[in-house]
Amino acid sequence: MALCAREGIAVVPQGGNTGLVGGSVPTGVQPEIVLSLARMNRIRALDVLNDTITVDAGCVLAAVQKAADDVGRLFPLSLAAEGSCQIGGNLSTNAGGVNVLRYGTAREQVLGLEVVLPDGRVWNGLRALRKDNTGYDLKQLFLGAEGTLGIITAAVLRLFPRPSATATAWIALDSPRAAVELLGLLREGLGERLSAFELISRPCLEAVLAHSKATSDPFASAHPWYVLAELGDSGETAALRSRVEEALADCAERGALRDAAIAQSVERSRALWRIRETIPEAQFSNVKHDISVPVSRIPEFIDRASASLAARFGPIDIFCFGHVGDGNLHYNVGSEALLSRRDEVSRIVYDTLEPFGGSISAEHGLGQLKREEIRRHKSALELELMRTLKRTLDPNGLMNPGKLL
Repeated sequence: MALCAREGIAVVPQGGNTGLVGGSVPTGVQPEIVLSLARMNRIRALDVLNDTITVDAGCVLAAVQKAADDVGRLFPLSLAAEGSCQIGGNLSTNAGGVNVLRYGTAREQVLGLEVVLPDGRVWNGLRALRKDNTGYDLKQLFLGAEGTLGIITAAVLRLFPRPSATATAWIALDSPRAAVELLGLLREGLGERLSAFELISRPCLEAVLAHSKATSDPFASAHPWYVLAELGDSGETAALRSRVEEALADCAERGALRDAAIAQSVERSRALWRIRETIPEAQFSNVKHDISVPVSRIPEFIDRASASLAARFGPIDIFCFGHVGDGNLHYNVGSEALLSRRDEVSRIVYDTLEPFGGSISAEHGLGQLKREEIRRHKSALELELMRTLKRTLDPNGLMNPGKLL
């Protein structure tokens, strides 16, 4: 980094290269190098009593999960690319995943960072403290900054007790509104045991069934919407499943769901999650959106966006799925034929999103893909504050140029 700063060469940090918005791809508008973190992949320390693990930025997410599991702990960040994405990229984009409902985003899993600054100096902030009230929380500047302020090279991450009991439920519903109402009922009855609550539309399920012969429809009859829920607790799995079954039966009596099935084995649970994890590849060629709205506004957003798109394009396929527990939807539109009209499609979706106070990027970041679009959604003051931080830490504009700002 010091050499690049001296020679005026821009640097594009790259982790597992699983991003979807061009954040780790060079722009080609100036001399730049790609700096891979892949060989910085050590587990530096694991403190069971402090419930922390210190890792290099190039550690693959699944490797960190396994290291925690080997000592009876849980690192809860979990997403479809966990077999190849790297911790540095997860933190630089503030990745979300399926467990945000209970554990929060990647940002909330971090206690300390080590960062190489644009001039080559190293900030050692690898503190394993849960309380440190000594001024600005500098690590927050680099979390979610997409490598535009410095390069994360290591992190101290929080660990949690590993649930000894788990339960997975596949639930059929009438509508997204029913899903939001069911979420409230289950949180009242089951509390923090609920870690994931994934909304899946029928078109998404049908796409998976057509794409992968290794999957099957969990129910004999079709339903318009589904939720895949995951729960964890201490104690025995049988006791947890019984409690979940009682809660779902109570919801059914209230008319809050159509049908429900609880996985009775680890293999069945994995089969249900395989459906959810296959959705992105099963409908790959369409116009994708990674948006968030307040949980209570999800049904209204889906209705309005679908009506606006239908008014403009006529009958159109909508593949809607995502982390309804935290308001993050993957709202994907149409087929490959609409890719040439991507900007037009996205403008309708984002204009619909605006009155809800939502975000055009809930967990994927801005990268190059949404760099210009964000100017329509953030205030001039907010963007100026971001640019001020950028100029202060990277005055020569050498860190991942052309991304985010």
